[in-house]
Amino acid sequence: MQSTDRTLSLPNHVGIILDGNRRWAKAKGLPMLEGHRQGSEVFKTISFACFERGVKYLSAYVFSTENWTRTEEEVSYLMQLLLKAVEKYLVEFNNKGIKIVILGSREGLSPKVLRGIKQAEAKTASNTKGTLALCLNYGGKQEITDAVKQIVGNVTDTDDITEDAITQALYEPSIPDIDLLIRTSGEQRTSGFMLWRTAYAELYFSDKFWPDFTVADLDIALEEFAARQRRFGQ
Repeated sequence: MQSTDRTLSLPNHVGIILDGNRRWAKAKGLPMLEGHRQGSEVFKTISFACFERGVKYLSAYVFSTENWTRTEEEVSYLMQLLLKAVEKYLVEFNNKGIKIVILGSREGLSPKVLRGIKQAEAKTASNTKGTLALCLNYGGKQEITDAVKQIVGNVTDTDDITEDAITQALYEPSIPDIDLLIRTSGEQRTSGFMLWRTAYAELYFSDKFWPDFTVADLDIALEEFAARQRRFGQ
């Protein structure tokens, strides 16, 4: 991570689909929920490593709109885990100058979760050392749908519905396009994660379940990104 060339090739925005928590727990004969707990610890470690290496934006798929179909026990645990993680790690992220934003629909979230979100965003709002975007109750198609609805409600001419207009109507439009998208667990699909922002993202798939993903694995992904030639359709 010391190379100047490497620094120049560092992705500005890294996205992560944290996949494989449940399968990790099953493989180890542990309760399914333990996989999510371990996954949250790994996420904190990887997040700090990303920002320490110079990544400016890190986004993560923590709960999709489709995840509501899981058991009530698992959904409840995931929401509680999110709140605990915010409370437990908020001071550390804030002390490191990291801004936290939440992308997704607020509909269906409990008042307690909403309060936790507002607290995290308000406390870190002025931080400038990096931005952590947590995609909660998020769906890529839903984000674009909501953006178009917002634009249509504010324009009278269809010519005003442009790519830039849609970009500015996305959840947190200040979040730039993803440069490198990492997905763990061997699955090779994007599952609707930030559809608009991943148009030219470099994709990196790891066979490891998320709780087994290490800082060394992150460095391998960053090294591969640095070695790729990005053409953007040219």
